[in-house]
Amino acid sequence: MRLKQLRKNKGISQLKLAMDLNMNQNSISRYENGIREADYATLIKFADYFKVSIDYLLERTDNPNYYK
Repeated sequence: MRLKQLRKNKGISQLKLAMDLNMNQNSISRYENGIREADYATLIKFADYFKVSIDYLLERTDNPNYYK
């Protein structure tokens, strides 16, 4: 998942991301390191936060755009 890359590009820490999304910093770390897989609701939170598609997050496409 591209979560770590997106977070670093935005210049925020795992703690900041966790606080913004009302999550635990350890969970963010586990998602970034592939120890844990995000459920559907969490994927939506990440996609909305970074304004990218879920497919982009999951590396199914290189196009970060999403359409509503």
